[in-house]
Amino acid sequence: TPQRRKIVTLVMPAMLARVSRSKVSCSRRSASLASSRPSVRVYAASSSSPFKPLDARLVLADGSVWKGTAFGARGTATGEVVFNTSLTGYQEILTDPSYAGQFVCFTCPHIGNVGTNTDDEESTNVHLGATIIHELSPMVSNHRNQKDLDTYLKEQNVLGIEGVDTRAITLRLRETGCLNGTISTDDSLSDDELLEMAKSFDIEGKDLISTVTTAEPYEWKDSTDEEWEFAGDGGAQRVKVVAYDFGVKRNILRRLASYGCDITVVPASFPADEVIAMNPDGVFLSNGPGDPSAVPYAVENTKKLVGKYPIFGICMGHQVLGQALGGSTYKLKFGHHGGNHPCKNIIAEGIQQVEITAQNHNFAVDVSAIGGDVMTSHINLNDQSCAGIESAEKRCFGIQYHPEASPGPHDADPAFKKFVDMCRA
Repeated sequence: TPQRRKIVTLVMPAMLARVSRSKVSCSRRSASLASSRPSVRVYAASSSSPFKPLDARLVLADGSVWKGTAFGARGTATGEVVFNTSLTGYQEILTDPSYAGQFVCFTCPHIGNVGTNTDDEESTNVHLGATIIHELSPMVSNHRNQKDLDTYLKEQNVLGIEGVDTRAITLRLRETGCLNGTISTDDSLSDDELLEMAKSFDIEGKDLISTVTTAEPYEWKDSTDEEWEFAGDGGAQRVKVVAYDFGVKRNILRRLASYGCDITVVPASFPADEVIAMNPDGVFLSNGPGDPSAVPYAVENTKKLVGKYPIFGICMGHQVLGQALGGSTYKLKFGHHGGNHPCKNIIAEGIQQVEITAQNHNFAVDVSAIGGDVMTSHINLNDQSCAGIESAEKRCFGIQYHPEASPGPHDADPAFKKFVDMCRA
């Protein structure tokens, strides 16, 4: 309307004037701020990538290829891939002779954070073929550390691969069973060539304890260090024990010594007649790697000793004892490797006993052919496999798990006292 047009005509010039003055004011303020700011420098992009190089490959026998970052030694290695569920004690696992011929895939995602030291070694060398982890710790924080894991594995000439999906690998192993694999940092080798290496490897039927046993007998005196001791009976009557070294861990020998044993460690093939000539109070059969059916000489020696002395077997020693008593062994789907395996004592009187145990084995004892008074003493509650055997008449027993732990729980430590009490009886 004429009246509205008149109002717009009067108001618009005033509004435009105010906007114009505001723009001038803002322009002056911007110029003032710009003059007070420091000059901006533009730097050239760094030539190094923030991401780790994918310079290592794990090729499994099923054809799957897992790319990651190399640490430790460089080269190519082939072995049987197993997973370990322990949350602590990676150095004890690395130096456990029972892992000879195998690659260990750690389910714990962060490895290397406490470094390494000589006190935690279960043997002089790293015996496994390679280490598979999700992430290598970028720093070490522990007062006992002597060198980081990368340096340690380089010195031991053992390969490592990080940055792979260890959860997916573990699920694959659980579904398909243990798979052989090849790890390589060699770009000249194709995936197909690495696959053929993996397919051609086989741990079944191999005598691996002969590769890790001692060459000569020796005496062992050291018990568990005082700061780590939680049981033991070293002040009581000492007993003489001959320990067959199938790949023995140092902490097993320490626990035996803590309970009062003076130990002579002998090679895996040491003749039974020479053991008898030593007149021991008991015989110990140690843990060790590989297929227990591939070491008939160990079984035959044990047969000659059964009934003459108290005998205690752990892991491989349990499997050797089982065969000496008339049983056989078979391979598990993916084995037992970790520190959280429940085993039930099915012969204990009164209250039912369940031990949470540390385990590391791919084979188990089939007790169906064992007769006499030999009985299954323990079963693994995860798969109902035999976890222990015992004969009161023959004064012998064996357990499939590791009572010394290292790493793992100490529920089964009384097994050492049981053996020593048998030797003193």
